[in-house]
Amino acid sequence: MQKSKLKSRLKRIILITLAAAMLYFVGFVTAAHFAGLQDTTERADVIIVLGSGLRKDGRPGPALARRTRHGADLWHEGIAPLILCTGGQSEYYPRTEAAACREILLGAGLPAGAILMEERSRSTEENATYSKRILDQKQLTHVVLVSDSYHMLRARWLFSKQGIQSFASPVTSGRIRDPRAYPFSLAREFIAFNWQLFKELFNIPWTHVRGI
Repeated sequence: MQKSKLKSRLKRIILITLAAAMLYFVGFVTAAHFAGLQDTTERADVIIVLGSGLRKDGRPGPALARRTRHGADLWHEGIAPLILCTGGQSEYYPRTEAAACREILLGAGLPAGAILMEERSRSTEENATYSKRILDQKQLTHVVLVSDSYHMLRARWLFSKQGIQSFASPVTSGRIRDPRAYPFSLAREFIAFNWQLFKELFNIPWTHVRGI
């Protein structure tokens, strides 16, 4: 009898825990989705394009390509005189993400003098850290942050932790060609966001993990 009660209580605890976890997941995904719908673009000193993965041959992947083209469009609209390309070189890839970003910008008609380069970062957290150093050196304070909509919640949070208050210019989910990519990316953001919280809670010094 006692064992039966314990089993029943344990089942209830497990079900409640799973339900709470599911609610948390749904809540985060909803928040990330709606954060990505908020475009607060204003005139600024610099547009920061957040890096993303390359193809094995060094060509920009689809996320980096659409982010960079969006940044180029903003530059042509006169939103800012400069664009900062971010993203370092991952293992087994022939160049940095920032270099691929720069190539697209030059092809879109931007002059080389309008392009700044941050080629050390391997994560969004490092994007923010190394971008801050460049902004301070150049005395740039007003920033438009460009990334995919699903990424904007975490990106703006990490940039704000560096003291960088940014205007958001998200690339809309409608520009993602693969319909499976958006929900997958939101789920990945959930993992990355909570990894960042866990890392800070336990003072873990790693600033990048492959893939996030």
